[in-house]
Amino acid sequence: MRARFGLDRPLPEQLGRYLLNAARGEFGYSFAYSQPVFQVVLGRIPATLLLMLSGLTLATLLGVWLGVLAARRAEGPLDHLISAGTLIGYSMPAFWLGQILIIVFAAGLGLFPVQGMSTARGGQTGLRYALDVLWHLVLPAATLGLLQLALVARLTRAGLRESLAEEFVRTARAKGLGSNAVLYRHALRNALLPVVTVVGGHVGTLLTGAVLTEIIFAWPGLGRLLYDATLARDYPLLMAIFLVVSTSVVLANLLTDLVYTRLDPRVRYR
Repeated sequence: MRARFGLDRPLPEQLGRYLLNAARGEFGYSFAYSQPVFQVVLGRIPATLLLMLSGLTLATLLGVWLGVLAARRAEGPLDHLISAGTLIGYSMPAFWLGQILIIVFAAGLGLFPVQGMSTARGGQTGLRYALDVLWHLVLPAATLGLLQLALVARLTRAGLRESLAEEFVRTARAKGLGSNAVLYRHALRNALLPVVTVVGGHVGTLLTGAVLTEIIFAWPGLGRLLYDATLARDYPLLMAIFLVVSTSVVLANLLTDLVYTRLDPRVRYR
């Protein structure tokens, strides 16, 4: 076994072989799943991407909308209500929020399934299967999205209030632009820069940062795979997951920089 996996070779040679094989997509053999590591990881990525993108989309769109509402009525009742709600949402642990949603909406009201990505009976194909997956996606995506929503809403509110006090906003108003044009075309565009930074930073980390959410809802993604591989001490599988997450963080940061060039003209000029 030592000779088969190259463990009898010097450490620099082992590292060189591993990096060379990883560059070709060969991460070794999973002890727990008795399959090549690349196949195991590749089979879990779609489920994690579906959950992560759904949660981030919910958090970004709803968070920006709530942040705009709070900033437009600063220090008013709606502003205080949104600020208090987002603070409470940001303080909720994922494992607690997920279980509360299961108790209320799954076990209590019976509106959504408790666990899994699709109905255990199976048999659905095409549109029925897609709708079944979306039905199972609601609660885990809500759990993941509500935790990020609070941060996005508070960042949008703070950035928008700061932008509304800048000179370029007063200039836009002096030119006769309407309040909505000033808010959405000028102030909000500048206020979204920290939001883009936070969302871009979470794209990579959420690939495995949703471990608790995936465990609670038995969602077959990378987070659940990381948990199972840790318990099984499946080191080749763990190394492959770490490499995938590291690469995704780098790509997410690159994408964030590209989005900056669309939101901030000063970046393009430089």
